[in-house]
Amino acid sequence: MAEKIKKRYSLNFEDILQVIVGATALTIPVAFSEESWNLSRTLPTINIVYIFLLSLLFINMYSFHSIFQGNIKNRFKTFIFRTFFDYGLTLLVVIIILYALNHLPVFSESFVAMKRIILLAFPASMGGVVVDSLDKE
Repeated sequence: MAEKIKKRYSLNFEDILQVIVGATALTIPVAFSEESWNLSRTLPTINIVYIFLLSLLFINMYSFHSIFQGNIKNRFKTFIFRTFFDYGLTLLVVIIILYALNHLPVFSESFVAMKRIILLAFPASMGGVVVDSLDKE
């Protein structure tokens, strides 16, 4: 039983791959959308902050109920680490995809690039955490 609980909370290579696949699956359709490119230019900064916070909140809520099954009492640090790890990995996936599409103007429009990354990370982070949770018992 203890090994099963430990396995449920640990982070392994399979979890990393699942987050990458889930994030990629939901980033690709949005990243090819001109609407998302334009929205990253026109959306006010406060809305980008809201999207960032909503991403973290949704990852937390889903992880809490699905991956940790409501039991973070003795694993709070792992829970928080997992949230930020999943989101960070999602950001990396989004950056790579936007760079590959030549829609990551880091040097010419850094602020737009940052807004674009956060905007696309919203659906991507949900995809990552959902796919990661599918094999949990």
